[in-house]
Amino acid sequence: MKINLPTAVLLVVLVAAMFFGGRYLANRSRAGAVHATRISGDAKGQLAPEFELKDLAGKNVRLSDYHGKVVLLNFWATWCPPCKEEMPWFVDLQQRYGAQGLQVIGVAMDDSFAKRLGVNYPVLLGKESIAQAYGDVQFLPDTFYIGRDGKVVSHVQGLINRKEIEEQVKKALALSATNVRSRGLRPAETGAL
Repeated sequence: MKINLPTAVLLVVLVAAMFFGGRYLANRSRAGAVHATRISGDAKGQLAPEFELKDLAGKNVRLSDYHGKVVLLNFWATWCPPCKEEMPWFVDLQQRYGAQGLQVIGVAMDDSFAKRLGVNYPVLLGKESIAQAYGDVQFLPDTFYIGRDGKVVSHVQGLINRKEIEEQVKKALALSATNVRSRGLRPAETGAL
C-alpha cells in the first residue's frame, strides 16, 4: 500500500492531536483542587499552596483542615526505596510530637499498594497539579515542613537521616510556637505549646 505525502502528514497530525488532547483531558480530570498559591524558587517563608485531595478512604482532605498545626508534608511513591525508609520514622514522629501539634501527611504520587502501609497519619492520593504547585516536585522523597501559620519553614529534597528529620520537626514546632507568642496569642488559642 502506497501513502502519499499529504495523507501521511495528515495522519501524523491526527495521531499527535489525539495523543496530546488525551493527555490534556486526562490531566484535567485528575487534577486536584489547587488554589492560586504556587511555590517558586526557595520555598522557605512562602505560603504553602492550598489543596484538596482524596485520602485512601476516598474522603476529601484539604491542607487548611490542619491550620494551626505544624505539617510535615511528604511527597513519596511506593516504588521509591528512600521513601519507604522514611515512613517508619514519620510514624514514630507523629506518635511522639502529635500532641505538640505535628501532623504528618503523606502525598502518594502513585496509588499502588498505598492502602497496605499501616501508617498512623493521613496518606493522600497525589495529583500532578499539586506537585506542580509545590515547585514542580520532580524527585522523591520531597518534604515540606509547614508552620502553624501556613508558611513553609523548610524544604528538603531527597532522603536525610532520621535525626535530621526530627531536628526539622523540632525547628518547625519551636519556630511556630515563637511566632504565636510574638503575635500576642496564648499557645492554647492555636494549639501551640
